[in-house]
Amino acid sequence: MSRFPKLKTGAVVQYPAARAERYSTEVKKFLDCGEQRYRDFAAARRRWVVDLQMLDETETARLARFFDEQQGRLGVFEFEDPWTGTVVTACRFGEDQFEMREESESRCAVRVTVEEVAA
Repeated sequence: MSRFPKLKTGAVVQYPAARAERYSTEVKKFLDCGEQRYRDFAAARRRWVVDLQMLDETETARLARFFDEQQGRLGVFEFEDPWTGTVVTACRFGEDQFEMREESESRCAVRVTVEEVAA
């Protein structure tokens, strides 16, 4: 399985960075106005917003190639949690388009979302 690429510095993200945990609850409503609630996930799933700025051409190309290899949200890959250093073995991108913006000559910015999926 492929792993999300690191920057030249060895970091996965730049700060300030954002992460969140998400839950999913299903609610079934009955004719007698009663409800039944249950979890869709056995545990919380993590989500990271990877906002990278001032990337050089090599780093940008590496990220774009990795995104293409994963085919957006289709592929599953490993991602190193920047807070704990643990490798999450089942992640995917949160979007199907790789958005890159040019900040200055030979410097780009990239923003992607990485989401944990059921293993």
